[in-house]
Amino acid sequence: MKYNINNAGLSLTVGNSSQFPRDPRPQIALSGRSNVGKSSLINTLLGRKSLARTSSSPGKTVTINYYGVDRKFFLVDLPGYGYAKRSKDFKKVWSSLTEDYFLKNPSADAVRLTLQLIDVRTGPTEDDVLMINFLIERKIPFAVVATKADKLSKTALAEAVRGIEDGVFGGSGIRVIPFSAISREGKDTVWAQIDEVL
Repeated sequence: MKYNINNAGLSLTVGNSSQFPRDPRPQIALSGRSNVGKSSLINTLLGRKSLARTSSSPGKTVTINYYGVDRKFFLVDLPGYGYAKRSKDFKKVWSSLTEDYFLKNPSADAVRLTLQLIDVRTGPTEDDVLMINFLIERKIPFAVVATKADKLSKTALAEAVRGIEDGVFGGSGIRVIPFSAISREGKDTVWAQIDEVL
């Protein structure tokens, strides 16, 4: 599929399951905890500085944001999870909206890939593991992106990535892509994953 990343923008913000669009265009979902770098990944992929806004109050808003790319497909930013200051009710809303995106979305068949983001410095949290297990159990295709790769030395980065691959996936062959919004390491590899499913 050919597309122009310069022709991209926020197309839709969804706050509840009744607002999911009926649209056959492919969707690439981004999942991860608050402050893991989903907005930075979107901005880096699309060559923008602030198309996807980073919140000064992580976890404050529970919405799903659809970024249209050249009217060909969507990058879908799911709500960040795991923010400690959220109330139980707030977490329930997040969980419900995210589950509905995968299970009650009228365009669920259009979801081609989920990019599961993990902070490479801390490794997977309990919430990350729960999300990954959800994707595996539901047979939802996903790729793991280890963000903030520039914060570690090359040796430490290689060890951290290997730790995620072995620790979470037990050496099952699931690849972890190191990514940095600063150095843009991994940008082309992430695009390759997206192009493969498009």
